[in-house]
Amino acid sequence: MNFRVQLLKTATAAAAFALLGGAQAATYNYSGDTTGAPTYHRAVQGLSILSAVGTAVAYQTFEFQVDTAGSYDFLSTTPGWDNFLFLYKDSFNPANALSNGVIGNDDFTPGSFGKSGFTSALVTGTHYFVVTTGFDLSDFGSYANSISGAGTVIPSAVPEPESYALMALGLGLVGFMARRRQIQA
Repeated sequence: MNFRVQLLKTATAAAAFALLGGAQAATYNYSGDTTGAPTYHRAVQGLSILSAVGTAVAYQTFEFQVDTAGSYDFLSTTPGWDNFLFLYKDSFNPANALSNGVIGNDDFTPGSFGKSGFTSALVTGTHYFVVTTGFDLSDFGSYANSISGAGTVIPSAVPEPESYALMALGLGLVGFMARRRQIQA
């Protein structure tokens, strides 16, 4: 009897783990284009000094959090221009590129023009900012970035006006249907 109870507990725990096994690692992909984007004076790879050649480089930021602490891989690829990728913690201020920097990388591997990336440990409850920029002033254009690791990337997106309009339409439809049911009853 005791063996059966133990077996049942083990099977129940295994089933719960299989169903609720925590956050599953996934890759978050996003893309953009720095053409015509705002510019800033970027840091160098070590984030200790400002660049002598990247004095007014176009950039875009991506703000996010993660649902699981652990190691995450960042990769940025560009067609035909030399990119630079940075990670900032808590905030990113283009007027102070040396503040809050975690890591930066110009070439994923030595000589890998148009591909930058790194690995960094991230924690939950923290806002992170990926900054995609160019090596020098003539480096800008489209890019494709990916973040993968221990858990799920949660973007910190501000809804666009179209999203608000769609949400208002949906709420109006729900209200209309509720009122219609009330009148029919």
